[in-house]
Amino acid sequence: MLIRRGMPISRTLTLSPILAIASLTACSEEIKVAPPSFGPQDVFWEALSSHCGKAYAGKLVSEDPADADFASADMRMHVSECSDTRIAIPFHVELGGKWDRSRTWLITRNDAGGLRLKHDHRHEDGSSDAVTMYGGDTAEAGVENIQNFPVDAESISLFEREDLPASVTNVWSVEVTSADTDGGTFAYQLRRTVDGGAPEDRFFRVEFDLSEEVEAPPPAWGWE
Repeated sequence: MLIRRGMPISRTLTLSPILAIASLTACSEEIKVAPPSFGPQDVFWEALSSHCGKAYAGKLVSEDPADADFASADMRMHVSECSDTRIAIPFHVELGGKWDRSRTWLITRNDAGGLRLKHDHRHEDGSSDAVTMYGGDTAEAGVENIQNFPVDAESISLFEREDLPASVTNVWSVEVTSADTDGGTFAYQLRRTVDGGAPEDRFFRVEFDLSEEVEAPPPAWGWE
């Protein structure tokens, strides 16, 4: 410590604690860490996760003629697998007296901090369909109970290769309310529009009643 000539030692020593306190205060201000954000997609994820292990009955609510086979079909959705990074939701449809268990919706967290929806399509023997693992990433934060997934570049390439040009304008949406919500609904929908570049409008939407659980169905094909 430097003691200037003529300065009383007692005064010099009393300055040290004051400077130390000031220094500590400055350091504490510099290392403050902002609390983690909890946005709409986090709320959406938590709501969907609250249904893990549960299954629900649903039905087609849209009226597109292309979905005539689904109009009176029994449907089940099952939140069969949940982790911090992936939620798997098999979608079962009874068609012609037989259950089609070929579809599983996969929602994951992507590298950009958003959410991703993919469609895992399998044959009854568990092998992958030619058109599988298509979907898209969220382009914005969305709202707490609805997330939209515009088609991604990988899926566009797949649709073009499989001669499905209309699908390159697809936008999928998933809607969910938490398990403690009265009269809650889970909905999955596909929409494409002429304004969005599609040759014609297309709308498919199924809704599931979350107020009453049903028995969990067998695993989706290829997920046994």
